[in-house]
Amino acid sequence: MAHKNTVLQSVNLDGGFVCVDIFQRPDDTYGFDEFRRDPEDGRGWYSIGHYGNRVFDSAAAAIQEARTCIEWLRDYPV
Repeated sequence: MAHKNTVLQSVNLDGGFVCVDIFQRPDDTYGFDEFRRDPEDGRGWYSIGHYGNRVFDSAAAAIQEARTCIEWLRDYPV
C-alpha cells in the first residue's frame, strides 16, 4: 500500500539511524512516528514507535505529543 501522508518535517537522531517524522494526512489531520533503519538491512526505515495512528488537529499538537513520547526528541529543535 502506498503512503499518502506528506512528511512536513523529519528529525534525525545523531548517527542517522533513528528519526521522527511529522506528517499530514490527506484528510488534513496530522501525526508522527519514530522510525529506525539498520545499515545491514536493505529494507529501509521501519516504525519503532508505532505512534502513526494517533490523530492531531495541527502539526504543532503532533510535535508537542512527539516530544512527550520520544525522550531524545526533547533535545532537538523541531
